[in-house]
Amino acid sequence: MAPIAKFSSIALALLGLSRAQEQIPFSSSSPLSIASIPALGFGTWRLDKSNASEAVSVALQTGYRHLDCAAIYGNEKEVGNGIKDGLKTVGLDRSSVWITSKLWNDHHQTGQVEQGLDKTLSDLGLEYLDLYLMHWPVASSGGKNYIDYVDTWLAMEKLLDTGKVRHIGVSNFSPHQLHQLLDQTTIKPAVHQLELHPYLPQVDFVQWHKDNGIDVTAYSPLANLNPIYGSPGKSKDTPPSLLVNEDITEIAKERGCTNAQVALAWGMGRGYSVIPKSQHADYIKENFGSAKCKLEEEDYNTIEKLGKKYLKRFNNPSDGWGVPLYQGLEDA
Repeated sequence: MAPIAKFSSIALALLGLSRAQEQIPFSSSSPLSIASIPALGFGTWRLDKSNASEAVSVALQTGYRHLDCAAIYGNEKEVGNGIKDGLKTVGLDRSSVWITSKLWNDHHQTGQVEQGLDKTLSDLGLEYLDLYLMHWPVASSGGKNYIDYVDTWLAMEKLLDTGKVRHIGVSNFSPHQLHQLLDQTTIKPAVHQLELHPYLPQVDFVQWHKDNGIDVTAYSPLANLNPIYGSPGKSKDTPPSLLVNEDITEIAKERGCTNAQVALAWGMGRGYSVIPKSQHADYIKENFGSAKCKLEEEDYNTIEKLGKKYLKRFNNPSDGWGVPLYQGLEDA
């Protein structure tokens, strides 16, 4: 297995630009494939049930053709209603949209994997998923959490024969866990979803995925805007919101974009998909505008320094779950 080599953010961005530009079109007359995952997606984590359906419908009407869901989000029925309404409103069929969901930790047992998928499909009102991810390399059973993923993955491999999923992947894995998975199973993850943003660029890890033919999707691409991460800039350990970060603000002014659009364009420019979430129509549309925000090499150089200055992972349940996560990564 190839080791994780050292790369600069600029080199990574330049390698990813052509792929990101190819992914910008958001409509297709044929089913989407791994090679054509829309680079700009719409996330549904912490999307409140009260307007989840409306937000998803607005996202589809705005032009998003990539939706990210999960059983643990507790809103898949509402999201499913939004998908139905959005597709009907814009006159598209199911095959025009890439839809991802995830297996939660309490369904890692071999006999429970397909059950988890079936519940998700039922809630979303779908016959199949484009991508089904193992949400964490962690199983939860009997009130305990423990690292467990190989047998679960082998059960997920069998889902490919059912027609209920077109691709399978993982989320929140460490380098060691990925190596072990590849060494002990037969089907390589199509996609790895992980936390990526200017404060956590994970340059070498992203490049390792490129070298090994595993696509990457970035969650929390706007860093600490999600309220669950606490108030940005309130302590020395918490970097400022990207919406007020001086460097991002300066780039935004120069490129005629908003701060959020700069952060999202930076992610797409590095060659992976990003899945920002918002409850509000104006922000949903603003984020979609990042597809037209063009950054220069000097911008990548500036943003690279933010990762070195702050280097902050916001989503790390290691202590609460009592399991080691993210070992071997730059922020561990």
